[in-house]
Amino acid sequence: MKVNWKALIISILIPLATGALAGFLTMGGMESYASMNQPPLSPPVWLFPIVWTVLYILMGVSSYLIYVSEADSKSQALTTYIYQLIVNFLWPVFFFNFQWYFFSFLWLALLWILVAKMILEFGQISKIAAILNVPYLLWLSFAGYLNLGVWLLN
Repeated sequence: MKVNWKALIISILIPLATGALAGFLTMGGMESYASMNQPPLSPPVWLFPIVWTVLYILMGVSSYLIYVSEADSKSQALTTYIYQLIVNFLWPVFFFNFQWYFFSFLWLALLWILVAKMILEFGQISKIAAILNVPYLLWLSFAGYLNLGVWLLN
């Protein structure tokens, strides 16, 4: 398969830009997060941007694989992808800017469901695209634990 480099780069830049914009809008939120009571196993704050960058790159590559496929269902799969990306973008705003911790936990549950749906839809088209998003779903599960812990402890 010949790589469409322009489409691949754009596919990777879309989630990276989404995450960067969310990070810009919630600037300073990690400092307040670090000062909160946190549940056991909470990672250091410097780890979050590293993990998210890797996850956004994996997301971008997987969306590219779907975009260049000739599957009839690719439009539906990419629509689910866009929905989960919007929900992903809003979570840090709700959590850090508004400090709606319980609402953020529920929002994260919605995101988890959308990502699981996306993985299933991607899997119908490309097993690799689906597998690339499994770390994302696992991280969201851990983030849900952290979010719930912050709500309960603060």
